[in-house]
Amino acid sequence: MTKPITYHIALGSNKGDKFKNLQNAVNAIYLEIGAIKLISKVYKSPALGFDGEDFFNCCLVLESYLEPQKVLETLLKIETTLGRIRTQSEAYEARTIDLDIVFAEAEIINTNSLQVPHPEMTKRKFVLKPLNDIASKVRHPNIGKEVAVLLDECEDESVLEPIKIWLKNPSKQYNFSKYNYIAIEGNIGAGKTSLATKMAHDFNAKLILERFADNPFLPKFYEDANRYAFTLEMSFLADRYQQISDDLSQLDLFKDFIVSDYDVFKSLIFSKITLQEDEFNLYRKLFYLMYKDIAKPELYVYLYQNTQRLQENIKKRGRDYEQNIADDYLEKINSGYLDFLKTQKDFNVKIIDVSDRDFVENRSDYLWILGEISEDLNQLI
Repeated sequence: MTKPITYHIALGSNKGDKFKNLQNAVNAIYLEIGAIKLISKVYKSPALGFDGEDFFNCCLVLESYLEPQKVLETLLKIETTLGRIRTQSEAYEARTIDLDIVFAEAEIINTNSLQVPHPEMTKRKFVLKPLNDIASKVRHPNIGKEVAVLLDECEDESVLEPIKIWLKNPSKQYNFSKYNYIAIEGNIGAGKTSLATKMAHDFNAKLILERFADNPFLPKFYEDANRYAFTLEMSFLADRYQQISDDLSQLDLFKDFIVSDYDVFKSLIFSKITLQEDEFNLYRKLFYLMYKDIAKPELYVYLYQNTQRLQENIKKRGRDYEQNIADDYLEKINSGYLDFLKTQKDFNVKIIDVSDRDFVENRSDYLWILGEISEDLNQLI
């Protein structure tokens, strides 16, 4: 998964219900572009360059996997949806909503349709003042000065008045921190690591990822399952037990909760499929000796995908040792998980069918999954 780009976006409105226009724009940006990390105060400022009603202005910090040109196109679409009508006139005019990219990290872009950093930002106090609320230390990549310095040096003498109503960040509707520990589970290729990683990043969670890539027995198992099954399952059990015990015992005061892409019980599910009966009986005794001492997730999310979709995902990510996994093996794993989850009373379980969803590439699918998890959370607490 690629790293998101941090954008700073300026918003303004001076027609209709100006505050509502800003909130609608914030909501649309969250739904269509990316996660909103910070929102400035809203300021009332006089119209600049034309006679008209005062503006309401603000800025926000946005993280998105979209490239700058695509972000611009989406912002223009949002403006149109919210009622902005652009004319051929080059003069300043009243507008229901105005959305501009101020910064795209340290990128410098100069095309016919997009200039970043915004070429007029240093002259506009109605941009610099709210931007200073949320990005005072950010440096202008061309000028090399921090936003706080640019505001101090700005010659615009407009008087800005802060509004005593705050815009709502849509991400706050998901209060995942009500749970201390959430486990995201699923079959091979279900997307559990991708979802756990995105949630940890967006909601300030401590991320625990399974260290499967470091297991030297995994490629050998796929080549000769009978020979290496017991060795593989024992090594996984030991590593999962050690990792989850260490990570859960280390308190991180700067994180709101913990999210992992596995639960230790998967060891018993996989071993039941891969081991001979006598090996499994021995393994199960060892497993429960260790499992009783491990903290259980308070919410267990199982991402279900059908076998065809799992195989597509496995092929797409291209790990050589996974390319010959049989459908029957994946189906047994799914059945093992579902049988286990149906009998669980120790923690809350949420099974989500994502067979027709692509939450890595499609933000609406990602938000749908968050809604499914959040709905379950709200019902149980």
